[in-house]
Amino acid sequence: MRFSIDAHAVGRKLTGNEVYIRNLMSGFSALDDKSEFIAYVSEPGAEAGIPKGFAIRHVSSNPFVRLGFDLTRRVTEDRPDLLHVQYTAPLACPVPVVVSVHDVSFLEAPHFFPPGRVAQLRLTVSRTIRQAARILTPSEFSKHSIERAYGVDPDRITVTPNAVSTRFRPIAREVALTRLHARFSLPGPYILTVGDLQPRKNQVGLIHAFEELLREHPQIPHHLVLTGQDSWYASTVRRAAQRSCAASRIHFTGFVSDEDLPYLYAGCELFVFPSFYEGFGIPILEAMACSRAVACSNTTAVAEVADGAAILFQPSSTRDMMRAMRDLLLDAELRQRMERLGIARAATFQWRNASERTLAVYYEIVEARARELRHSGVAPVSR
Repeated sequence: MRFSIDAHAVGRKLTGNEVYIRNLMSGFSALDDKSEFIAYVSEPGAEAGIPKGFAIRHVSSNPFVRLGFDLTRRVTEDRPDLLHVQYTAPLACPVPVVVSVHDVSFLEAPHFFPPGRVAQLRLTVSRTIRQAARILTPSEFSKHSIERAYGVDPDRITVTPNAVSTRFRPIAREVALTRLHARFSLPGPYILTVGDLQPRKNQVGLIHAFEELLREHPQIPHHLVLTGQDSWYASTVRRAAQRSCAASRIHFTGFVSDEDLPYLYAGCELFVFPSFYEGFGIPILEAMACSRAVACSNTTAVAEVADGAAILFQPSSTRDMMRAMRDLLLDAELRQRMERLGIARAATFQWRNASERTLAVYYEIVEARARELRHSGVAPVSR
């Protein structure tokens, strides 16, 4: 078998999309030494993020060129059995397409996106879903959302949950804080949130809840640390922090490397994930794997991922969010219980399992395609 993967996200700091495709490919490398794998990359230096043994092809970083010309040309030359993409396939593709659609927030919550981005995703994702041989999505929530939005036969959608890398593990807080002080000069103790600075991540709501927490419990010594790269919405989040009565205790780290991120989780006393909309929520599992108590939204796929191993709150309620943080910070027994439950919950999500399920879909699609060709009197291509 020969499988090709659109890996243009690698090296581009595309957070969840990059984490997803890098870990899938690592799993493929460990699980299947009989098939050929081809990775299409667009970022200089992305080769370092591709497993050994993968063939690497370069495509344009310009999405119009990549999707309108480069991927089609490469796939035509390489003649793989299928192409795996995230959200959007090339305009023309001579082989079956498997598409990963992590969520349809651009349809169900378009106010969280720039209008141009919404229009682009509406067009390209709809086209891709119509032509795809199979749709992969990480949660039951997203599966049902895709069914509603596109009228897709549920048999064409396969749930393959995301997971947490083994680099996220318990680290002594003192060890973590020593490293963090040298890297970021962060004060302690602190509450942490991780996510690009964008409206659906609800960092502004978290800042207001943090203010209320300090007003009602001035004895709490914690700072608030926001980790994530800037987006078009970043100025709004930073302005909210600057205008806050707790401004001196709110800190931004920007984008953090894979090497430093586990230490940020390990150094915090509480992880908060206040997102309004998620198709999964990998940071929840990363914090749990680092043995940190989690408070998170009770909406979309977040509660499905947390599954009783976190304190849930209504993300649109500042008061509700504040109470969740307060309870975990002031009740050591509750916090320790959530830490134990979190470690157990995170352990059930492994990238090896996600890779196995995805490979099973690849083989199923190729075998179905071969049957179709035989029935039509066309011999499958042999390699």
